[in-house]
Amino acid sequence: MNESPDIEVIVRQVSEKDGRFAPGAYHFLLEALEYTMRLHGREKKEGPERHVGGVELLEGIRRFALHQFGPLAPVVFEHWGVRRTEDFGAMVFRLVDAGHLSRQDSDSMHDFADGYDFQDAFVKNYKIEIPEQRF
Repeated sequence: MNESPDIEVIVRQVSEKDGRFAPGAYHFLLEALEYTMRLHGREKKEGPERHVGGVELLEGIRRFALHQFGPLAPVVFEHWGVRRTEDFGAMVFRLVDAGHLSRQDSDSMHDFADGYDFQDAFVKNYKIEIPEQRF
């Protein structure tokens, strides 16, 4: 993801102001949001058609994290201060407050509540996929 210097400033300010989550968590969240929009074919949409809800975003985060970090995702998240799915919601709403993301009236922190347990989502059910080799 090529981020402008503006987003670097926004992420640093939001991270410092809130103090709970490292800048890397915000960068990951924004990359996972882009991944989710591509997954659902919304990256070129405008307005409400571009919107990704909390439940969709959590699934995108889960899939993107598995791709990026595999079963180490919970360790990376912990390093960034992210301990549960509600933390991703808190980051989303901090970025909304900073003017970087938008929201719909129906969006709420409740959308991120109890999304999934990190150990279940990333460690217990992790499967290594080995491509079939042809000889």
